[in-house]
Amino acid sequence: MSRSPLSVSRFRTIFFGFWLSVIIDGVFVLHWYEPGWDLSVAVIDSIISCVVLFIFCLPLMTTLRYYTPKQKNYVNVFIWCVFIIAAWLITIRWLLQLVLGNNEGYPEFLHRSLVVRASIGFFLTGCIALAFMIWYNWEEQRENETRKQDAEKFAKEAELFKLRQQMQPHFLFNSLNSINALIGSRPEEARKMVQQLSDFLRGTIKKEETQWVSLKEELQYLQLYLDIERVRFGNRLSTLIESEITTDQMKLPALLLQPLVENAIKFGLYDTTGEIQIRVKASAEGNTLALKVENPFDPETSSSNQGTGFGLKSVQRRLYLLFGRNDLLATEAKENIFTTVVKIPQSVVQKQ
Repeated sequence: MSRSPLSVSRFRTIFFGFWLSVIIDGVFVLHWYEPGWDLSVAVIDSIISCVVLFIFCLPLMTTLRYYTPKQKNYVNVFIWCVFIIAAWLITIRWLLQLVLGNNEGYPEFLHRSLVVRASIGFFLTGCIALAFMIWYNWEEQRENETRKQDAEKFAKEAELFKLRQQMQPHFLFNSLNSINALIGSRPEEARKMVQQLSDFLRGTIKKEETQWVSLKEELQYLQLYLDIERVRFGNRLSTLIESEITTDQMKLPALLLQPLVENAIKFGLYDTTGEIQIRVKASAEGNTLALKVENPFDPETSSSNQGTGFGLKSVQRRLYLLFGRNDLLATEAKENIFTTVVKIPQSVVQKQ
């Protein structure tokens, strides 16, 4: 598993600081226990004992790196510790006897201290094993959490892409049908619509590469869509777009407005007769971008007051995937006017 260089460096510093403190404590304890000895005896004894214990603990630390025992297998770690201490005692007894055995009274002291050394060594080895198990478990959990977040991110991006792709065919089929109807009677308008549709789809492909755009960019792109719809519906469709200057650079998900306006046109034109006006208003509410889309509707023939169209559902799902909230899209039907309000928290956008 990969580890953060900073966290590894910090752990190593703490680990080696721990061993240094053990060596120093050993020097003070040995010198206090036998004050008649030269300080060098205590220093050599402590260094040899701690260095050998460290060397014998290395296989345990390496094993725990690749094998983290479950709770029922902790007895294996206990056996490892017992084996390490037994081997450590035999080794330091021979080394210390070899190096310091000429000092008067030291062999007797070494023999008497073996039990105490075994207890302290077992305690230190157990602490090291516990520390490494906690460390590696924490690192593994963090790695798993990172992989989980990456997987969720990829899944979210895939669903967002799928939602955007699902919205395009509906509009594309309507536009192609309108072009087909115009070819015979109004060929110039048909050619104009083909060019506009080409520009619109080219912009769609470019916008798939980015998640967020400024409101100014989104309104420019929306204008391409409205130009196509005006060719389809002629004088029946008029639009009014209002935006505050302070909202121009506010961010929103790319291609968010188009399905909202398409939904407004669908329920405004398909179920009514005569001319209609679609209103789009953008305003800043503190650190939130508020988008309002209004369209007239006939309550006797339209189901827009229920707000169950695919366009609104897809926008609501997209907002949930991006912000983790279900309260960012609201609809209201009042006095034959259907209103859709979308709010984009800029604080969340800035973090992303």
